[in-house]
Amino acid sequence: MPRVKVPRKSTAIDMTAMCDVAFLLLTFFILSAKPKTTDPVRAEVPAASVEQALPENDFATIIVGEGKAFYSIEGVDLKIETLKAMGEKYQIKFTPEEQQAFANTESFGVPIVQLKQLLAIPPANRAELKQPGIPVDTNATNELFNWVRETRKADVALHNTQLRVAIKGDSKEEYPTIAVIIKTLQKQQQNKFSLITTLQQAQK
Repeated sequence: MPRVKVPRKSTAIDMTAMCDVAFLLLTFFILSAKPKTTDPVRAEVPAASVEQALPENDFATIIVGEGKAFYSIEGVDLKIETLKAMGEKYQIKFTPEEQQAFANTESFGVPIVQLKQLLAIPPANRAELKQPGIPVDTNATNELFNWVRETRKADVALHNTQLRVAIKGDSKEEYPTIAVIIKTLQKQQQNKFSLITTLQQAQK
């Protein structure tokens, strides 16, 4: 008796669900990714053999280049509270609009009396402004000392966390400039800080 041949049917896989998952993942990574920002001053950081990701909150960075110091704070609420404290210290009133503009500012390098002028400039046009750097003269006015101190106090009050500080310096920067920054941190018993580097390329 001959075998009954079952007609073969073409197989089809429904890819709709997989495409939906792929687009959801793509959307998630796009929305959660943090855009890379340009430093206000050119800083070619030295190379290191160990790679460690920088935290996104409770973190402050001092950028040093061309003999100038710039400051950056991670965390919107931490930025606003630090600005309020600095405004009270220097008797400068910042409006809610200026506070929000400061919260959206990645880094800055101007004296406190010029900060209002900087915040009034659209972020896209700030790159054209030649920022003079934050005063860091240890013998006279050291505004960087006050910025770091007020950020540390605000971090404890908001999150009960010790602020982590990092120095991002140009590898060609002269040592006296970096020494002044380190002395500024040590003056307030901030003896533990990080140095931002780039990953060293493996030798071929």
